[in-house]
Amino acid sequence: MQIYLYFIGKPKNAAANAMAAEYLKMASRYIPCQSREIQPTRFDPWKQHPSACKVLLDPLGKTFDSPQFACWFQKAQLDARDVVFLIGGHDGLPPAWRKKGDLLLSLSAMTWPHELARAMLAEQVYRALATLSGHPYPR
Repeated sequence: MQIYLYFIGKPKNAAANAMAAEYLKMASRYIPCQSREIQPTRFDPWKQHPSACKVLLDPLGKTFDSPQFACWFQKAQLDARDVVFLIGGHDGLPPAWRKKGDLLLSLSAMTWPHELARAMLAEQVYRALATLSGHPYPR
């Protein structure tokens, strides 16, 4: 299993980007993780990762608390599928992608800058993996 965090748009906030990178680095202790910018006109996650679970961040998506997210992650691990997280840019994700995603996930009913959304998602990924491994971080 591997985790991919793809985002649309240039990362501008160095501090928020550093936070996301640090959490993904810590998460990589458990499962290989990577993050990068994509351009939807040049990147098709369904062709790039045909068998992966595609999770699209969307304000209308399902909300989890941290323990529920960890349980969802445990199921993904048991399925042995890669997990691809997709974060939209200023205009969100391409509308056609919403219909094809395996899960629409909302981090909050509030709107957040994309860099903070990446950092928050990366932290929750790390928290879920730490929880599942019995690490004391989630306390």
